[in-house]
Amino acid sequence: MGFLYNMPNIEGWGIAIAVLFTLMAFNEFARTTRWGGISMFIVLPIILTIFIWPTTAAPGNEYGTGNWFNWVKTYSCLAGAIGFMAIRFIPGLSKNKYVLIFPAAILALNIFEACIRDFQVYSYGAWDGEIINQLWMMSGSWNIMNGIAGLLNIVAICGWAGIIISKDKSKDMIWPDMIWPWIIAYDLWNFAYTYNCISDHSFYAGVVLLLSCTIPAFFIKKGAWLQHRASTLALWIMFVMSVPQFADKIAPVPTTHDPKAFFIVSLIALLANVALVVYQFNKIRKHKLNPLKDEIFTDSKDYKLVIKENT
Repeated sequence: MGFLYNMPNIEGWGIAIAVLFTLMAFNEFARTTRWGGISMFIVLPIILTIFIWPTTAAPGNEYGTGNWFNWVKTYSCLAGAIGFMAIRFIPGLSKNKYVLIFPAAILALNIFEACIRDFQVYSYGAWDGEIINQLWMMSGSWNIMNGIAGLLNIVAICGWAGIIISKDKSKDMIWPDMIWPWIIAYDLWNFAYTYNCISDHSFYAGVVLLLSCTIPAFFIKKGAWLQHRASTLALWIMFVMSVPQFADKIAPVPTTHDPKAFFIVSLIALLANVALVVYQFNKIRKHKLNPLKDEIFTDSKDYKLVIKENT
């Protein structure tokens, strides 16, 4: 980690762990109670939009939260979280094949937004690193590599027609075909995106935030990665919009600003997503599948386990 970041002291690690477990706890609160989800993703954002964000996320503020990307990202994340609640709790929606396109579409949109941002950072020409829109950025080939990695990650989204609602009390939105190869490839791409585009905020927005949804997906509620991701991302970005000074002044963990680190992080993300697409393409070709209609990983142990636990 010292290659990537100027590492925090013990107090800093304590703050990072506290953020991680707070995100996971609020995610569980919103996941396991219907009123918890409504309060977190409908009532709270309305209050913040009216009373808090016009001040804390005003255009041109010193923390960079007033740019178009933060506002778009905030509401697209909330749209995902609210849309997923609708699929979970409104009878009949989970059986509608057209409605099931929504999770894949909102996921692809969020990835595409970040790809555009990577390409935009490259276009700034900040080859030696500079402050742009109140954020430190360094343009380079890594932006192009990771933008391509994100587009490949979109191509690899599959199996949304097989989304189901779990039979337990929490009624989770389960995507059985979204198994660990895609999740890991996404995590590597998204971490590289945060490292490239919000570099000195990426310890929290990349490492901690990705752990907050990946840990539940592997150990708490398998098959619900997208639901975990939408909830934790919405929670984090609402916090950042409300307390924009957190990653800059309260608990900063800056990157080393080393071009080699940027290059290696994005190269790993690109290679992982190339491997993912090749792996999926081979399965599609071998089994003569239609990736727009068919599930790809039905023969995998992970897929079968998720189905067994939720039906």
